[in-house]
Amino acid sequence: MSYSDLTSKYENSVGKIPWDIHPRPQMKRDSFICLNGTWELFFHGTKKGSLKKYKITVPFPPESKLSGICKKIPAADTFVYSRRFDMEKPLDSKRVILHFGAVDRFCRVYVNSYAVGSHDGGYTPFSFDITHCLSKNSTNNEITVECVDNTDRAYPYGKQSKKRGGIWYTEISGIWQTVWLEVVPAEYISSIKIHSEINKAVFTVNGGADSKTIAVKTPKGIKSYSFSGKYFEFVDEEPRNWSPDDPYLYEYTLTCGEDKIEGYFALREFTCKNGLFYLNGKKIFLHGLLDQGYYSDGIYLPATPQGFEDDILLAKKMGFNTLRKHIKLEPLVYYHLCDKHGMLVMQDMINNGKYSFFRDSALPTLGLKRMILPKRSKKEREQFINTSKEILDILYSTPSVIYYTVFNEGWGQFSGDTYKIVKSLCGNRVVDTASGWFFVKNSDVYSHHIYFKKIRLKYPLDKPTVISEFGGYSLRIKDHSFNKKTFGYSKKSSEDIFLKSVEDLYSKQIIPEAEKGLAGAVYTQLSDVEDELNGLITYDRQVVKVDPKKINKISKSIYKAFSE
Repeated sequence: MSYSDLTSKYENSVGKIPWDIHPRPQMKRDSFICLNGTWELFFHGTKKGSLKKYKITVPFPPESKLSGICKKIPAADTFVYSRRFDMEKPLDSKRVILHFGAVDRFCRVYVNSYAVGSHDGGYTPFSFDITHCLSKNSTNNEITVECVDNTDRAYPYGKQSKKRGGIWYTEISGIWQTVWLEVVPAEYISSIKIHSEINKAVFTVNGGADSKTIAVKTPKGIKSYSFSGKYFEFVDEEPRNWSPDDPYLYEYTLTCGEDKIEGYFALREFTCKNGLFYLNGKKIFLHGLLDQGYYSDGIYLPATPQGFEDDILLAKKMGFNTLRKHIKLEPLVYYHLCDKHGMLVMQDMINNGKYSFFRDSALPTLGLKRMILPKRSKKEREQFINTSKEILDILYSTPSVIYYTVFNEGWGQFSGDTYKIVKSLCGNRVVDTASGWFFVKNSDVYSHHIYFKKIRLKYPLDKPTVISEFGGYSLRIKDHSFNKKTFGYSKKSSEDIFLKSVEDLYSKQIIPEAEKGLAGAVYTQLSDVEDELNGLITYDRQVVKVDPKKINKISKSIYKAFSE
């Protein structure tokens, strides 16, 4: 059995233009044009000099079922996407910007045979001004994207592996997020960064005309302001603060000359002190699930945005208030849905470098949590830091992101000022420098992974203590598993035994620790992923293995124990 045999409940909802929604919810213009759908894909055949041509459905990677290809692109091979689109060349007062959500890993982009630019890195968005490349005599234009993905371990690659199995998953290649166009004025806003506090939001607006107006929808109605330059401070003396219980979003419309942008922000503050976390001045327990962000239909992307939303809503229904986005950056639509529904996000950076089972897993599991870290190459360090800086910039304005994990376990970890770099760029968020394994002095939390022993911890008051991974119980559901292999940290034989084991783990270990001072706990995990059958829901999202009402009852008990 392979993922092509599993059918998610979203596959039949994929339209002619998949993911035809604005990919940048906090900075929307009405000129959005989606270029997803049918493209041509060319790559080398088995015979020397031969070339294979396919029809591929973008934005799904070629390895996925939904792409229509379901084939692995050979490492180091150049493969080429191509499609035509209709657009008249605009007047000099307008510009056309071509956007890519993400392409794994290196690509060069051409429009009508003009080279418009390149990008290296498989997780972050990029764009090009293509106005000068558009056809002068016709509305018909062509985009060509040349890609190479050799899974160079110096670059962040997350859970992708050439030899998938266990905790390692099918690697993907090429375009895996939305491709889109927008038409902007000659003088346009290039970026907006919003720093939020408990009663104010500070806007940094780059680009555009000097004179600007902004209309903000508040709980008491729309308020309008005029300002000049790049900075604007919105203050609400009676704020409606964003939280999981009340995820209120302030919507705004920003007008700058001919440019008009719609977006949103939230007023919230997340801090830690005396060994606890505080949201808007009130202590909060981070009751979370590990969320890998893998799907049986599109691998790195669900068939529709509803796949993201239903995962978030299921976690909410079970009483969880946090998702730990594990070693992956999602499209901004995912974070928007967390903002909308009030789901806190612990965001991981994306690991790179060589993984060693003995050093990065076996030794820490046996209790060795301090050691001399291996030397990483200059390229490895630079690529990790550069990608992390991009992630911090991309998610800076996102209310739901309240916590960053720099290194997950010992994999890719290196000494240096990574904490200071992330802390200086993340806004009012908490930074977990080393989740689970090799402890470091510069971190906002004490972070533990506990799978094979009873949970018993000490709770110093200088930092919050978090169990950033635990549980991992596995249960195979017939006809809803990726293959015949079962990976997990404790195999269960029935849904009743699985539920009872989860209930016992929380009631006998997590709840007593929450009473003693534990500040957060992240259960592994939200969904099955390929061989890993330790999710609360199957990989195809068809079967929920536990009764959400019973898990919600556990959640209420945790919050009660913590509050008392």
